[in-house]
Amino acid sequence: MVAVNLLVSIVVIVALQWIGMLVFSWMTRFNDLEELRRGNVAVGLALSGKFLGTALLLGVAAYTNSSIWHLALWFAVGYACLLLAYWVLEWVTPKLTLSVELQKGNVAVGLLLAAVYVGTAFAISSLII
Repeated sequence: MVAVNLLVSIVVIVALQWIGMLVFSWMTRFNDLEELRRGNVAVGLALSGKFLGTALLLGVAAYTNSSIWHLALWFAVGYACLLLAYWVLEWVTPKLTLSVELQKGNVAVGLLLAAVYVGTAFAISSLII
């Protein structure tokens, strides 16, 4: 029974990670994978931050909850905070359109976004119970 629970947990975590990355890709005005194929380091940095941020939320949610439903619920709360962090950053930098800068290859913006995602996930994960 423990092996089945572990397997189900892994499948759910992988699915949530994939869904999270898919939703993030819808937020940009460009194709993330195409930009990666072109060697766009800024997009690679931002995607790395997204992946690490969602993985951090999932890891803490899995560690602190014995129920798959609670894991998914806390991930959704944390994920909503990651999305909000992006939109708040977009809002407080009106002369800087994040997705345009990423597509242009602005590494500084990619690094900033990666830090915002990981930092937000780290802070929010401390609230997950």
